Amino acid sequence: MTRIDRFEGDMAVLETDEGMLDIRREELPEDAREGDILIYGKNGWQADKKATAARRSAMKNKLRRRIRRND
Repeated sequence: MTRIDRFEGDMAVLETDEGMLDIRREELPEDAREGDILIYGKNGWQADKKATAARRSAMKNKLRRRIRRND
């Protein structure tokens, strides 16, 4: 899995299964955001909207559980 960790100026820092990868931000889709899951194919980097939505939902649920546990 490859995920956008953060943007640093005109660079994007990607978190991959093999470690961190820096690429030029212009190589990503214009609407790419931190946390997006990416797929690399013959047309370059594309956002996997379904995987991104699933991951964001899982992270929200995890945060809610932690907040409830601390109440």
